[in-house]
Amino acid sequence: MEYKFEYKKPINYTSAGSVPKSNYSDVAEEENNKIPILFTPLKIKNMELKNRLVVSPMCQYSSKDGYFNDFHFGHYTSFAKGGSGLIVIEATGVVPEGRITYGCTGLWKDSQIEGLKRIVDFSHEFDAKVGIQLAHAGRKASNEVPYLDGSKNSHLTIPFDHPSGNGWKVYGASPIPWNEVMAVPIEMTIKDIENVIESFKLAAERCIKAGLDFIEIHGAHGYLISSFLSTTSNKRTDSYGGTFEGRIKLLIEVVKAVRSVWTTEKPLAVRISADECVREADGITESPLNGWGINDSIKLASILEEYDVDLLDPSSGGNNKLQNIKPVPLYHVPYSSAIKNSIKERSGKLLVSAVGLIDNAENSESILQSGSADLIFLGRPYLRNPFLPVEFAKQLKLKIDYAPQYQHARNSSLLYSSK
Repeated sequence: MEYKFEYKKPINYTSAGSVPKSNYSDVAEEENNKIPILFTPLKIKNMELKNRLVVSPMCQYSSKDGYFNDFHFGHYTSFAKGGSGLIVIEATGVVPEGRITYGCTGLWKDSQIEGLKRIVDFSHEFDAKVGIQLAHAGRKASNEVPYLDGSKNSHLTIPFDHPSGNGWKVYGASPIPWNEVMAVPIEMTIKDIENVIESFKLAAERCIKAGLDFIEIHGAHGYLISSFLSTTSNKRTDSYGGTFEGRIKLLIEVVKAVRSVWTTEKPLAVRISADECVREADGITESPLNGWGINDSIKLASILEEYDVDLLDPSSGGNNKLQNIKPVPLYHVPYSSAIKNSIKERSGKLLVSAVGLIDNAENSESILQSGSADLIFLGRPYLRNPFLPVEFAKQLKLKIDYAPQYQHARNSSLLYSSK
């Protein structure tokens, strides 16, 4: 049975994850009356977020034929009840062969809308906004579900003629495999590229029917669009290769196709790998030899803003087996900061997120306070605790609203008292 909250809400109640409507000066500790930026609203086009905490898209590999099922409903709606401002649904294939694995979600046919819409509608009851990451895995498609046999299968292609029926032909910018045990991708023809662009557009139309608030185009981690961006994986000699303008052409045409149906008042984001990380060097200011680096990302950010992209979501790596990445807390923040500073210098309006081993409220708030980013995308911390906004508010000694059904949990704890 469909859930609708039809009861009178408590006086001064706003929504789960929001600072109460009562006097703002009463909700923080006396020595820090200013509300943390992390729990202030942010309006992006026609979408207003109640806080800056975002559930980053994370593959769950739990779908059959691309459909959203009860697992996805329970998974995503727990973040809504927990008070997240924005929930971004996992990388969702715009075509069957664009999935990373046979367990990935899809939005290539109308019958896949219903399960997604059910998640969106329920989440909206808790004033959570819901987005989705539209994706094509390119040469990293047709993989085994990684948690079925540890990590050894995560970069091993299932052949298209495998008796399980779980594999398919893999396509990419050029016939260059990601590693020695993955398939050599079929170089895409111009017609193949045009079909993929159209598929992103059709998927965006289905996003509208599902009631989604936000779309992120996946251009990171070595998947199709990412592999077109880099000279290490794109050796094409036609208009989709060679120069910087040629290598970004697929991404720009996907953005334009999506924008043709996902109109300008709706927020649109792009995730990129800000640095390919294939060289030994200090800092992030120099582009890696024959690859994609931070300077390319800064240049791309300016162009994406011209094409009505509202948010850039920088990550790193994933496009080259020779990458040299040493994950440490906040290790992606310098990328966000460098891009954000370049936007400020040209008086641009493009928003930037921060992601990557951010696991506490203090670090999240410091990133926002420093101006390095506008939003905090969190992944694994949300898997450990779907009610992460509650935990972060506790760390900041801030009183926030819970889901109405859970309000008594907040009221019974002195940790959330403002006095």
